[in-house]
Amino acid sequence: MAYRWVATSVAGFVQQLAVSYVGHGYWFYVQGQIPDGKDLTGVDRKLLGRYEVEVSKWTRARHKKVGKARIQYLRLDRQFVLVATRGEHPFFEAEKSQIRDIRRVPLKFAGYAIGCRRGRDRDRWHPSVRIERSVFHALKRRFREMALQRSADDLAAELRRLPFEPYAPVLDQVRQLLRAVNRRRKAAGLELVSTAVSYRRRAPVRPFG
Repeated sequence: MAYRWVATSVAGFVQQLAVSYVGHGYWFYVQGQIPDGKDLTGVDRKLLGRYEVEVSKWTRARHKKVGKARIQYLRLDRQFVLVATRGEHPFFEAEKSQIRDIRRVPLKFAGYAIGCRRGRDRDRWHPSVRIERSVFHALKRRFREMALQRSADDLAAELRRLPFEPYAPVLDQVRQLLRAVNRRRKAAGLELVSTAVSYRRRAPVRPFG
């Protein structure tokens, strides 16, 4: 199968990055934006060629076996990310001033913060997708302001319309918003918003359409 790197939606970009890449040890990243006026395909080809990204899964397996890093490239519109596993690769020298470790510095994209955290056993790392902190704080202020002005049904609908995929950390944040709203409504003697809005199942998407 030909290598694919152009995501067709925010949900697809986030899923491919977090689940398929970060979840498989691609922890080192460079994030960038292609300037307006620059040819997207030309930039893609330049980066794909420079870092030998378009290789077969057998070649990737062979690189892993000999301790060579594996590289992936992902783009949505003009925003892109290069991600790498541990190992030796010219990528680390060429991009050393720009490289971040996603386990320490979450990647911010379209209102999300994509990171990596240790599991409960402390031995394995797991991808983490949440609403980026500043965006979440702005949402919390907004919902607190609306808590006494809107009906319970309207507030529930607003929570359901949030444009974030229901990853577990996102749902935890939605529950925080819900609790903040219901605390104000309870103190004012108003009907509480149903907790059902904070329970949704994420439907996988096709990242590349």
